[in-house]
Amino acid sequence: MKTISILCASFLFLSACSTKDKKENAVVKGEAQVTNTVTLTKAQLDLAKLSLGNLASIQMHKTIKVNGFIDVPPQNMLSVSIPLGGYVKKANLIPGEKVGKGAVLAVLEDASYISLQQDYLTAKSKLVFLEADYNRQKALNASKTSSDRQFQLATSEYESQKYLVKSLSEKLQLLGIVPALLNESNISKSIAFKSPISGYVTKVNVNAGKYVAPTDVLFEIMDPSDLHARLVVFENDATDIKKGNKVKFTVNNKPGKIYDAEVHVITPNIESERTTEVHCDLISTNTGLFPGTFVNAEIELNNAQVQVLPSASIVKWQNKSYVFVETAAATYLMVPVVTGMESKGMIEIISGISAAQKVVVVNAYTLLMKLKNSAEE
Repeated sequence: MKTISILCASFLFLSACSTKDKKENAVVKGEAQVTNTVTLTKAQLDLAKLSLGNLASIQMHKTIKVNGFIDVPPQNMLSVSIPLGGYVKKANLIPGEKVGKGAVLAVLEDASYISLQQDYLTAKSKLVFLEADYNRQKALNASKTSSDRQFQLATSEYESQKYLVKSLSEKLQLLGIVPALLNESNISKSIAFKSPISGYVTKVNVNAGKYVAPTDVLFEIMDPSDLHARLVVFENDATDIKKGNKVKFTVNNKPGKIYDAEVHVITPNIESERTTEVHCDLISTNTGLFPGTFVNAEIELNNAQVQVLPSASIVKWQNKSYVFVETAAATYLMVPVVTGMESKGMIEIISGISAAQKVVVVNAYTLLMKLKNSAEE
């Protein structure tokens, strides 16, 4: 019944409109002429229920709607390989399992591990002898009891052995073996390979009995503590985005929840699809989101002081924007305007009217209907 009443009121209003020929105020398109001034009688004015307003100055930001997904930075993704090949003795992890830093990922064994430990202990033992010989030759050379050549030879052998022990020590540490704790009683054919970071196992590429080479990736581990939003932006919008711009986004499985982020970096490269990527830091780290989650985002480009009107003030006619300005009592002139960004029911007016002019801000389309009706008559 409410809809029928509104339709009847609009019909009575249009029926009551009178046609006035005002050629001096005509908008010409081809052979058709449409007057751009509307004058209402008192009855029409009461029926139209128009409201007037002026330009207002507010802060407004433009937004760009984009899509993307949740991602983690490269430093939070780790591909785990073994520095020295061997056979997998034990590997019980499955994808999705959480591991802490230092947790055992796999146990491997190989004869080369025994040889490396043996070489280190032998080199370390020889270093003790060469250090003693160096100190002895140094004392003899100081008293001129031995020749300079003998002292130089002792020095060279001692320094070379130190380098060898140091290099073997570093190799042992790559395997997770502590050189200082290694002795003849704890030489082992197997090593426990440990996780260098905390995170979740995303891929497992090994099984018991498999031989793995140094080039093979055994596991992939992801640390989700530093998630970010990776957004895809078209080239026309990319130049407007700056570091620090605010971002709001939603995810499909939680459509009612809005997440906040901030632009961190814009990739300075346009791909073949005419797009680039924008990486955004999440404001809250406790989001419960998973990497790869699809997001719908809005990037706020700026926050400028602009002149605005309610969006209902704007009428569209022949692909152009207009407002109705009061020029006299019950008389309104349709004026073309250039609009800008729009947000929260307000629209920026770039040019076309001044702050002193009274503009129809409610039921402006009623006046446009009268204009079109007059043109048809």
